[in-house]
Amino acid sequence: MADGGGAGARQRLIVAHFFGRDGAAQQVPAVSSPLFVSTALALTLLQQAAGFVPLARGRGSGMFAPSRPRSPPLRTILLALATTTFAALAPAAAQDRPVPAADAANRAFTGNDLFGLQMASDPQISPDGRTIVYVRRSGDVMTDRMRSSLWLVDIGTGKQTPFAASGSSPRWSPDGTRIAYAASDGDNSQLFVRWLSNDASARITSLPGDPGALAWSPDGRRLAFTATVMGDGAKLGRAPDKPEGAKWAEPLQVIDRITYRADGPGYIKPGRDHVFVVAADGGAARQLTFGGYDDAGPLSWSADGSRILFSGIRGKDADRRVMDSNLYAVDANTGTLMQLTTRDGPDASPRFSPDGSRVAWLGFDDHRRAYENSELYVGDRSAAGARSLTRALDRSIEDVQWAGNTLYASYDDHGLRKIARVGDNGGVTVLADNLKGGGLDRPYTGGDFSVSRGGVVAYTGGDGSAPADIWVVSSGKPRRLTDLNATMLEAKALAPIRKLAVTAPDGRAIDAWIATPPGWRPGTRVPLILEIHGGPQSAYSPSFATDMQLYAADGYAVLWTNPRGSTSYGAEFANLIDKNYPSADYDDLMAAVDAAIADGTADPNNLFVTGGSGGGVLTAWIVGKNNRFKAAATQKPVINWISEALTMDATLFTSRYWFNKLPWEDPMDYWRHSPLSLVGNVKTPTLVVVGSEDYRTPVSEAEQYYAALQIRGVPTALVKVPGASHGGFTARPSQSAAKASAILAWFDRYRGTGTPGQAAVAAPPVPATSTR
Repeated sequence: MADGGGAGARQRLIVAHFFGRDGAAQQVPAVSSPLFVSTALALTLLQQAAGFVPLARGRGSGMFAPSRPRSPPLRTILLALATTTFAALAPAAAQDRPVPAADAANRAFTGNDLFGLQMASDPQISPDGRTIVYVRRSGDVMTDRMRSSLWLVDIGTGKQTPFAASGSSPRWSPDGTRIAYAASDGDNSQLFVRWLSNDASARITSLPGDPGALAWSPDGRRLAFTATVMGDGAKLGRAPDKPEGAKWAEPLQVIDRITYRADGPGYIKPGRDHVFVVAADGGAARQLTFGGYDDAGPLSWSADGSRILFSGIRGKDADRRVMDSNLYAVDANTGTLMQLTTRDGPDASPRFSPDGSRVAWLGFDDHRRAYENSELYVGDRSAAGARSLTRALDRSIEDVQWAGNTLYASYDDHGLRKIARVGDNGGVTVLADNLKGGGLDRPYTGGDFSVSRGGVVAYTGGDGSAPADIWVVSSGKPRRLTDLNATMLEAKALAPIRKLAVTAPDGRAIDAWIATPPGWRPGTRVPLILEIHGGPQSAYSPSFATDMQLYAADGYAVLWTNPRGSTSYGAEFANLIDKNYPSADYDDLMAAVDAAIADGTADPNNLFVTGGSGGGVLTAWIVGKNNRFKAAATQKPVINWISEALTMDATLFTSRYWFNKLPWEDPMDYWRHSPLSLVGNVKTPTLVVVGSEDYRTPVSEAEQYYAALQIRGVPTALVKVPGASHGGFTARPSQSAAKASAILAWFDRYRGTGTPGQAAVAAPPVPATSTR
């Protein structure tokens, strides 16, 4: 899908929390109110408020995450490199066997390997539960981009068949005879339908912008989708008449919307996203919704094909009601609109039950806190009589789907994404706990799933040994169907991953994982990199991540953890930093480093720290609090909360959900939480890294910190990733590899030296009054 100013581009505005995951293939799941969470609902809401609606389900996450996974954050889909089907990979346990040092050197994971990796996403199972169509993402070394192709997998045999060399968002027709999908056709994406009986394919739309949220009518005769209807921008005055043939400057750009730019697409072009229908065999598309509002998917048809559900922020001051989307039903024939929900808080992702008698959706009451669990609600066909099925679960629901009268949902729990059946009484039966997916560079939680009519579940899953593959759950047992990276990775020495027990100063258990260099022997101390996730309301998992593998291949142990404020541990844990970030999450991170030292892995005199977005905030906070790290690399950080609140793309978010007052009402509260307030303490050599087109944690944040370090005489350098947004920080494989290499080169410069200060085995305690 092209990344212009249309629906495709609009999807990228995000807020699955402010500082979130990077990378090209993230999907933003979950629903949280903070600026930085990875939740599908929060993402959709922010997108709607800013005028961006996702094309299929997207995922992203973290403080600032992209919202469009169809191409990275809901993103552009191009051509993928075809690959053959591989035999089953050796058990993951084989990854834990020590690799001889010489062999490990010859088989090291390198930046070039990023182009060879492949990852599965968006698995769609056929209605009869026999076949899966999925998106396969792979690197193209000639264009330096991730390409997407579509493949079919036979569930019984595991045999794979190429379906489309380029495409995204595949969706089965109700009778299983056709597949609709989006694919690039020139500058924009269009909808295509392929008949499986004869492999005939036809383009069925001719749209000026990218289509999204594709959904078949129950009778298979129509397709509903969202698309951008371009509009006229604000105008003030007029330029003189231009002589014929003259070459004049671009006209003035007049901005009057509160949210006027979005990370990824950039400055928002005039227009709104609306719901359309088109005949499944082609013809002119018909617009169903109108007005100065943005309408979002997923779209869901009633059983009789008369109504289509969607979500949107409509009515007075719509652009200012950031987390206040409601459910709507539009008549598929007349366009008559009916509002179904009205509460203060977001309702999104509506889905009719197959018989049309009930509606399931995700939402929460907005208490203006940093985080809220996205709950699964069920009501009648008009969403009346709503009740939450998952309040007692105390986890944020990422996605929900029906199979018959049964609901299936995915959610994160202790750093693992799970799929479960959810009963009418709220009972949860876990079917799989190894969902994986999203980006490649860092180990965020993620994963997609779909369910057949008979309850067979297809999902993206795996472990720390490889990117996501296609799995299936049938008869209660998960089974792996693909091994996309077997041939490549069995020739590589990868860093084994293990869990590390960590106890915070207040006695809370903190989840942490550590990857050690290939060939590492227990009892041997090695340099340690603490890698901090973004969000901060998001979560890391024991997943494959290229950054971690590249760091480990260079001889470092890599530690990542889910400090307080992370998701997947309940609302109370996530809100321990509400209106107080950074704070005691710093103590959790230092406890994790102490545990790695006590474990005998980390060399206390060779400690390093890095992180992106929210992790960049905490990196800068840490070096302002202590001198125990030899060097640091803060990536796309927020340094000054006042300037961030007034320059980031989601204008209303920071002051509404992260602070009690507006910046000019209580500037000292913003300052107390700003890493810039501690820069006078910094002695640690600190690299600053940022995308040149980052509108989530704007480039000016990184530049402020770089300037302050330079003024103080602290060793520093500023690295900009050309053309990269916040969410697309590592979307280009060469830049992802080069960024990791730059960080390693910076750390290697100080590795084994005595600068900048005396390394300590344990960080000095931070008084409770100063943790802010």
